[in-house]
Amino acid sequence: MAEPFKHLISAATVLGLGRQLKRSDPSFDQRRFESLALDGLEALELKARAMHLCQALEATLPSEFSVAADMLERSLAPAPSDGHAPPPAQADNGLSGWGLWAVGEFVVRRGIDEPQRALALLHALTQRFTAEFAIRPFIARHPELSFATLRGWTCDASAHVRRLVSEGSRPRLPWGMQLKALIADPSPTLPLLRALQDDPSDFVRRSVANHLNDIAKDHPELVADWVETHLPGASAQRIALLRHASRSLIKRSHPRTLQAWGHGRALRGEVRFSVTPQRATVGGSLTLQVTLLSRSRSTQSLAIDYAWFRRLADGSLSPKVFKGWTIELAPGETRTLLKRHSLRAVTTRRDHAGRHHLELRINGRPGGTAPFTLRPA
Repeated sequence: MAEPFKHLISAATVLGLGRQLKRSDPSFDQRRFESLALDGLEALELKARAMHLCQALEATLPSEFSVAADMLERSLAPAPSDGHAPPPAQADNGLSGWGLWAVGEFVVRRGIDEPQRALALLHALTQRFTAEFAIRPFIARHPELSFATLRGWTCDASAHVRRLVSEGSRPRLPWGMQLKALIADPSPTLPLLRALQDDPSDFVRRSVANHLNDIAKDHPELVADWVETHLPGASAQRIALLRHASRSLIKRSHPRTLQAWGHGRALRGEVRFSVTPQRATVGGSLTLQVTLLSRSRSTQSLAIDYAWFRRLADGSLSPKVFKGWTIELAPGETRTLLKRHSLRAVTTRRDHAGRHHLELRINGRPGGTAPFTLRPA
């Protein structure tokens, strides 16, 4: 069984924090910090553990933020020398890893009114863990200073800092506070994304793609414009970024996005679609079979997805789109595609027994349906 996420912050994390802070400043009350941080830690989940450690830091670090910031910087492990290696896990030569989530929260709580000093500390923290959660309150409270700082960081030698520019300013970062001003108007981040979309680090480019995908949820036409502008003549790396950025729009069958990727035309030919077994069980699987027959004299580019119309508790059906295949179908070709779809139980949803169906979508257009009955495990 996989180790629970909450154990990423553990008693060992607390002891490591205390040891390194004591090394940084011999007057630090290590015993009190450890007592406060360990009290009740085991009962908490991951995020709550980070907040709990932050409270212990607030109770034991110097009250003057600039003094505490200097102390925290002295306690950090060396940053990766090449700027691209992964941040170190918890180490003996300084602070790094998941314990720094609590340090980032401390920077927010105690440094929000000293943003220049706080942002400089986040620049250091993100090279040892990440500061993508901690920087967001500064963007919300001090947008002018924050965006000026982020523009400078687009040229930073560290890929971790450059990634923070994109990841920290995502409108809808998972686990992070939403940046409602950027949900409403993402234009302040667009120059940052333009500066980073051809970054040499895949780590950074993947963040840019996820950021654009966030924007697409609220401003689909803006991201369609972006793809249409930046796709012609693009390198293989940029093409991969733009395709990842387009994924939600493609699943939603957004016409302009499909057209940009060459999937704007309906299938010219015939399709047969079936699902087996027709009586399935939660925990089992389905096998999708698609047979395509081209009636075209030219090759067809086809994006083939499928929507599962899931039965909800109230009896209604709600579609969830899954990625199928992207193929080139030659003139006159007949091709059969097979795919296994798992019905395993997951914690993020409950699948209800009853009549369900899958709908095939070819270049955003319906390509047939296949019903099945789902039974409980």
